[in-house]
Amino acid sequence: MKTSPFPEPPRAAPDAEPVLPFVLTAPDPGTAATSFLATSRDRVRQQLREHGAVLLRGFDVGGVDGFDRVVRSVSGPPLSYAERSSPRSTIKGQVYTSTDYPPGEEIFLHNENSYQANWPLTLFFYCITPPETLGATPLADTRQVLRSIDPTVRDEFARRGWTVVRNFSDGLGVPWQQAFNTDKHAEVEAYCAGNGVEVEWVGRNGLRTTGRRQAIHRHPVTGEAVWFNHLTFFHVTTLAEEMCAGLREMFDEVDLPTNTYYGDGVRVPDEVVAHLRDCYRAAQRRFDWQRDDVLLVDNMLAAHGREPFTGPRRIAVAMAEPFSNA
Repeated sequence: MKTSPFPEPPRAAPDAEPVLPFVLTAPDPGTAATSFLATSRDRVRQQLREHGAVLLRGFDVGGVDGFDRVVRSVSGPPLSYAERSSPRSTIKGQVYTSTDYPPGEEIFLHNENSYQANWPLTLFFYCITPPETLGATPLADTRQVLRSIDPTVRDEFARRGWTVVRNFSDGLGVPWQQAFNTDKHAEVEAYCAGNGVEVEWVGRNGLRTTGRRQAIHRHPVTGEAVWFNHLTFFHVTTLAEEMCAGLREMFDEVDLPTNTYYGDGVRVPDEVVAHLRDCYRAAQRRFDWQRDDVLLVDNMLAAHGREPFTGPRRIAVAMAEPFSNA
């Protein structure tokens, strides 16, 4: 077995890091979530900025319509899902299903839309139907992830940034028409030009996009440094081992559906990405979903993912509070 050139990331003692998520339980059975938030919104937002995620448990949410009201009462109107990287279905308005991947697959930890020039500051998850087994939405404090990265690796990305290359082709992944919510080349080009993304049309109906981003950011409210990017998530080696090997056999590296590089386009060694995955894993925390749970996530302070699961798991998702890195 190959030995990693990096030391194992430290796992913080349970009392050394903020509780993730911070749990707020209904004061009385049947308490309406919106009624609670009418008087406790500032407290909830304070806990969100301190811990990175808050779980509201035991409240009467009021279904999807009530969930939409919860989002609006905490963060204002929910956002539409733009420059998509994963399949989702609309439940109602700007409330979506969580990523529509097969239940046997893990979705690795990531920060929503961190490959874009703009992203939501706050995410909301609502448990309509809990899974029978597993199916948690694990969380990882991005402040802790940043601290645990080997200094040489961290400094390299701080200096060079990172690049994501996405190839959209028929029959593989999210079509570009769905990703950009249009079938018009000119509209895709205009969107990308305004968001720091290079566009190359490939063949009859293919599209390659290249975006260069920072790997480390400052939280706009707390001022803390956070590891905020899709570098690990989009790297081909984060896929299941067989899938990674199959894609590398099928495609030249430049044609992979998604892959990541240093900001200057140079290949990131596989062992560096493996080290980053280890850092996420060391920071990961989990909880089991219960019906009517509402999870609020500060999208820059906490990464999220999804465990494999069995049963009819149905989690609604909404995004709010747009932030521009321009």
